[in-house]
Amino acid sequence: MSRRRKNKKDLPVFERVQIYDAGAEGKAIARVDNMVIFVPFGAPGDIVDIKVIGKRKSFYEGEIIGFHHYSDVRRSPKCEHFGLCGGCKWQHIEYGKQLYFKQKQVVDSFERIGKIKIPAFQSIIPSESEYFYRNKLEFSFSNRKWLTDISSENINDTTTNGLGMHLPRMFDRIVDLENCYLQKEPSNSIRLFLRDYGIKRNLTFYDSRNHHGFLRNVTIRTTSTGQTMVIISFGYDDNNEIAELVNQLSTAFPQITSLFTVINQKRNDTIYDLALNPAHGKPYITEMLENLEFKIGPLSFFQTNTEQALVLYKIVRQFGSFQGNELVYDLYCGTGTITCFVAKGVKSIVGIDNVPEAIDDARENSNLNGIFNTAFVVGDLATTLNSDFVMKHGTPDVIITDPPRSGMHPKVIKQILEILPEKIIYVSCNPATQARDISLLAERYLLAEIQPVDMFPQTHHVENVSLLIKKSLISEQ
Repeated sequence: MSRRRKNKKDLPVFERVQIYDAGAEGKAIARVDNMVIFVPFGAPGDIVDIKVIGKRKSFYEGEIIGFHHYSDVRRSPKCEHFGLCGGCKWQHIEYGKQLYFKQKQVVDSFERIGKIKIPAFQSIIPSESEYFYRNKLEFSFSNRKWLTDISSENINDTTTNGLGMHLPRMFDRIVDLENCYLQKEPSNSIRLFLRDYGIKRNLTFYDSRNHHGFLRNVTIRTTSTGQTMVIISFGYDDNNEIAELVNQLSTAFPQITSLFTVINQKRNDTIYDLALNPAHGKPYITEMLENLEFKIGPLSFFQTNTEQALVLYKIVRQFGSFQGNELVYDLYCGTGTITCFVAKGVKSIVGIDNVPEAIDDARENSNLNGIFNTAFVVGDLATTLNSDFVMKHGTPDVIITDPPRSGMHPKVIKQILEILPEKIIYVSCNPATQARDISLLAERYLLAEIQPVDMFPQTHHVENVSLLIKKSLISEQ
């Protein structure tokens, strides 16, 4: 039984509390006095002491300060940075149990949030690769790396340089990574080279508090075809230093087939609205899915787990059961990967997205693969998908939708209910918003199949594909 005492900030400390579930954002869940407590790096079955660090109306946020019993689902994390870096919050949980909790997350979302009775479905599809599965990682330079060999009282007085990932909830601190097990080489070696190069040449690492410094961010993209793209963001322009860095990096790593630089003097790290300079190699890299080739530019969206992306797209194709005579809409189509993947099995397909650069990539990818039954439209779906659009492009037999984590706009859902395609194939990286949207479609559609897919081992994230069939079609059968 748990005991309660107060800490210095008059927030409680709970002793001998059992962790009973895995929850949102990769945090574990405990409960004391009818209050839920979310804690990172716990595992269901742990018995722990918890210090509360934040209080909300209906829950606490806490951290584990002591263990009385370790859960049987625990394992030793592979990464030496686990517990600091926020990239892999479930490394301490055995992979089979990760899959169990991800599948449970999907079921709970549909049954509790959507109030939807789910059909019998196949178990979550695991990733063949637990590690080194990502094809894109972003790292930050900082003049305030997190130090683990000094006391926290002195840590704010240090100004040492590092390159890695931000600590959770700390915008101005990074974990200086020695190893990262998410992306294959040469990613790790490139990151270490850039860090050491900057230190040796006494280049300034970015100061996120005061917004100054030369080296700011680096993005590394890799493909299964062996190509590598590097995008380096600088806090200000220095032609000589940039040219020398580009020369040294490209010489040290001939695997780099595409190298971009960008000057970012804004207060945020996004580079989508900035001019990128192609400094070395081609302006793109290429990826293969089955017999399809996709060009990936520095700003292109592409699923970050290539192996599982192929699995995901095969499920979409399977759920479609295409006969070759269908008109399909692909909502939130991005660079047209799903569009191209199903195009050869249908009569025609129309992709819609609000990012002009993504639509440009989609058109190029379609042409590159000799696919000519596609059309791509730039527009905000909430306003673009209307009766005039349908009149121009035709009434779709199938709608495929793959929205962002926030789900579909209510106006999009309303328009789908007016279009009434025979099938809706809904791909989502957020089962909660997916379940919410499907509950709004449930008046006219039956949830026929779902298939969870693990795209991101060592994290709580899960992808889910749902097939909805118009109820009137079922009643006619």
